[in-house]
Amino acid sequence: MSQRETAMDVPDFRAVSVEALASMVQDRTLSAAAVTERALERIEALNPQLNAFVALDADGARRQAAVIDERLDAGEDVGPLAGIPVGVKDLADAAGFVTTRGAMHLRDTPPVAADSTEVARLRAAGAVIVGKTNTPEFGCMGDTYNPLFGATWNPWNLSRSAGGSSGGTASAVASGMVPVGTGSDGGGSIRIPSSICGMSGLKPSHGRVPSGPPPPGLLDLSCVGPMARRIRDVAYCLDALVGPHPSDLRSLPAPTESWRRALDDPPLPARVLWVPSFDGDAVDSEILTSCRAAVELLAGEGVEVVEAGTLFDTVAAAFLPLFLGGLIGPAYRPLYGTPAWDDVTDLLAVALVEAFENTTLESVSAARQQAAELSMQLGEIMSGFDVMLLPTMASQTPVVGGDGTIDGVETENWVRFTPLANLTRRPAGTVCSGFTDDGMPIGLSVLGHQTDDVGVLGTVAVLEDLLGLDPIPPDIDAG
Repeated sequence: MSQRETAMDVPDFRAVSVEALASMVQDRTLSAAAVTERALERIEALNPQLNAFVALDADGARRQAAVIDERLDAGEDVGPLAGIPVGVKDLADAAGFVTTRGAMHLRDTPPVAADSTEVARLRAAGAVIVGKTNTPEFGCMGDTYNPLFGATWNPWNLSRSAGGSSGGTASAVASGMVPVGTGSDGGGSIRIPSSICGMSGLKPSHGRVPSGPPPPGLLDLSCVGPMARRIRDVAYCLDALVGPHPSDLRSLPAPTESWRRALDDPPLPARVLWVPSFDGDAVDSEILTSCRAAVELLAGEGVEVVEAGTLFDTVAAAFLPLFLGGLIGPAYRPLYGTPAWDDVTDLLAVALVEAFENTTLESVSAARQQAAELSMQLGEIMSGFDVMLLPTMASQTPVVGGDGTIDGVETENWVRFTPLANLTRRPAGTVCSGFTDDGMPIGLSVLGHQTDDVGVLGTVAVLEDLLGLDPIPPDIDAG
């Protein structure tokens, strides 16, 4: 390998697969040091405009990369993610970083000493942890801003939201700062920003990628997983991350075959259920037209498509008590009535006060029962179908701090479709089906049967291939 190799020799992360980039490091075509330097240069150039990263350890990243290069030069196998720079969502622990969760009251806590299970597995696979990415406070909404770090912006349009709650990771990956980041999904938090930022994404089955140590309420709704631009890259990362761990009581057995290899030639689904709006409420006409056209592409390949109307009307009623009362509420109740409460994100504070007043053991128990009933209904509805297809979002991309629009009218319930997969613990993916008239990406969602992550990954890959899109945002003026 030439001593003259620099970050300039490293391809744009958006123009090369994660697998190919890691292979270049493994075969010494590139050094981990150069790849890491490329990421640091992109972050320095773009982060002032996007605010995707909220913490960076450049020297630590360089040291990690140097160790990887030394091990590779010595003939060691450092893992499938050799030299891949990764951003970690600031809800997860990464050793040496403060885990703020976007909350003012955690800003002065000491750096954590140990990685979360997912981050530890990324390191063990050869990845380089470069920093932490932004999130709304405690992952509370589908938009990424908080009083501590401010807003994250969408690389497709610097006046628009990057989605949430994994908006920092999505913005960083879509803009090419890093090829991979971590996300978590308690109500759509991987799929919403992936959709808004033009990426393919997957909310895995709960327990596929172990969460740990789990925050209160995690077992009800949330799961973690890697984020990348294309679904084969997501699957490649998942191969290094899935498998049981005692920190997560939902842990599922490790697959016996590679999920990435399963996408080399993914089979067409035989029969799909197309649901334009499972609650019967309005969907933006541009989104509906784009998603329907993608579904028609499948039909043109011989896939049997069956369209369904209204299916559920209880998703929000089941989701909110669990999300606010069970997932976030316990962490915030000790702050209520103290000076620290004044620093809580306004929208979250209002929602939590209502949850504190109305959430009871009985209401949480009833919500869990509703979730179980939804799961049984969904199982019956999807019987005989490979997957369910539906718009990822009902509305177009909002401005930061605003609501999405349906045919030009703002609506509070703009991300109402995504929580269904969390309540029923189904794997669910998203793929870019096209763009709105103002150039923002549109997402089509793929919902699978229980534990059928491979089926969801395969259908997303088929759609990527049929649609032939490679969504890359326009260049951002680094000045």
